Amino acid sequence: MARKPARKASRAVGASVPTPIPSSYTTPLSSTFPSTYASEAELEQDDVSKLRMSALTLHDSAGALAQLEEKRKDTKPKPFPFMDLPSELRLKVYDHYFVGIGHGPGRVIDLDPENPRVIHKKLGILRTCRTVYHEASFAFYTAHKFRLFPTHPRRFQKKPLLSKLKPRVRNWIASLELRLGPGWSEPPRRWAVDPALGLAECVNVRELTVFVECDPSDNIFKGFRRSDGFYEGFSQDLLRKVLHAMPHLERVYFDGWPGVKKSGAMVRGLVEVVATEGRKVCWGPERGWTDQDEVETADPMHVTEAAFLNGAGLNAVIAG
Repeated sequence: MARKPARKASRAVGASVPTPIPSSYTTPLSSTFPSTYASEAELEQDDVSKLRMSALTLHDSAGALAQLEEKRKDTKPKPFPFMDLPSELRLKVYDHYFVGIGHGPGRVIDLDPENPRVIHKKLGILRTCRTVYHEASFAFYTAHKFRLFPTHPRRFQKKPLLSKLKPRVRNWIASLELRLGPGWSEPPRRWAVDPALGLAECVNVRELTVFVECDPSDNIFKGFRRSDGFYEGFSQDLLRKVLHAMPHLERVYFDGWPGVKKSGAMVRGLVEVVATEGRKVCWGPERGWTDQDEVETADPMHVTEAAFLNGAGLNAVIAG
């Protein structure tokens, strides 16, 4: 029987097996001799001590911004000591703060749909503190003129603004306006002088402005009047009741739209009421009336122009 040759171990082509070489040298675990070079730990500790603080952050720029923000907080300016100012200067500041509120040169306040957006936002300053509340309230109510009865189309039949105010607030008001003309054919029922209106608390009011929008005694209203002299009589009676409710009132200013004549029955009757009650008759700035007789240059059709200035047109004037 033939003998099988011994099986040789297979080896990959090109591969070689290293042959171990015996050596008498061994590598020590640690050197027993001091090294002349610094170790890695010593190098790392020395470099860290030389780095800037901003370089220790993840990004150098972020560290620099953090330092700037910290510095800005330290140097932030302190609020202006407003309450350290004299009260006279604070009142001047309040007056500038409330600029732009009100209608016309007299800064008239009326029931207006824009009040929540304009006036209520400004009055937020009253919630600052008790002192600011009293000072700013005084500045606001003394600097503006308040209309006795509403004339805005959407507020015409509403409760008057004056009756909605608190008694101590009405005490600060210094000037009022009575605007006549709207509803000349059928005056609103709420246009009445009664205790609810609050004129008794308006003890600091010294002047009243009577502004006439139209004169129904003019010939252009002929044929559309409720009756001859109806609205003129209603206006005179309303003004007389206002004067009786305010014995401390000293001056009454008269003014009106271009179509209103000083010599007309409407204005003449109102002026007579003021003179009879012993109050001083004055003239407003819009028409430029004086104590001299009026020069008749106005055309009767100016009444229609005044109506268009009110945004209503002649039809609204005729309809009252």
